[in-house]
Amino acid sequence: GGVPPATDLVLGAVAGCLACVLTNPLEVVKTRLQLQGELQPPGTYPRPYRGVLRAVGAVCRADGLRGLQKGLAAGLLYQGLMNGVRFYCYSRAEDAGWTGYPGGTVAAGAVAGAVGAFVGSPAYLVKTHLQAQTLAAVAVGHQHNHESISRAFENIYKQHGVAGLWRGVTGAVPRVAVGSAAQLATFASAKDWVCEHQWFGEGSWAAVLAGGMVSGVAVAVTMTPFDVVSTRLYNQPVDTDGTGKLYRGFLDCILQISSKEGLLGLYKGIGAVYLRLGPHTVLSLFFWDELRKM
Repeated sequence: GGVPPATDLVLGAVAGCLACVLTNPLEVVKTRLQLQGELQPPGTYPRPYRGVLRAVGAVCRADGLRGLQKGLAAGLLYQGLMNGVRFYCYSRAEDAGWTGYPGGTVAAGAVAGAVGAFVGSPAYLVKTHLQAQTLAAVAVGHQHNHESISRAFENIYKQHGVAGLWRGVTGAVPRVAVGSAAQLATFASAKDWVCEHQWFGEGSWAAVLAGGMVSGVAVAVTMTPFDVVSTRLYNQPVDTDGTGKLYRGFLDCILQISSKEGLLGLYKGIGAVYLRLGPHTVLSLFFWDELRKM
């Protein structure tokens, strides 16, 4: 409280970027796992990435240790834009008293997340492309082969215009809206539950981290299908007119994945999603809170 929404925009952006630096390796792993075996029945394709830990090793062998930070610049840009706008919108909702109504926190979190996702969508598009790029022997999904983040934006804009930069946004908006709402609805209660069971002392950051990991279960279960769809829509190859070659849109993507890969196909990479959620939630909120105090 007491911090103007415009200040929250800056602080939220910085907090998201600081958290991103530490959790980006899991984002790389998650992207590879979600693209592995795209639109192929289970058991019919090679699996260079088997689980989170083995996937980390596979990335390191193919791309070196630096491979775990692929797409970091685009990830920082996305986190800065998305979290800055998200915290700004949520702060405005708080000032307006909307969060005081029943369900207001969830609704404000969902709307703030959706707006943030829309603004940051071009950066997430480029981040997904860069994180999927690797050696042919372990490549999964379409390889866009961008030389750098700047060339990626330039190529996409030249080929498909401004609209091309927002390709896949139909998957990103529900992804962040659902994740943001679930996070805000469960994080505080999960943290209180941990303290009530005396796992950790109330007010300690160990309790906050444990609460984040407990909350992360609910968020991972609700958000992962949207996360998989978002990754597929962003990474798919497109025709010259910008139309996706694999999926026509959000619903078509869900139907194709569930029919060809089974319902579990919508939960690919859930281990990496979960392991990233707790630390990223706690770190971003911790940095945001500390920056606000300053």
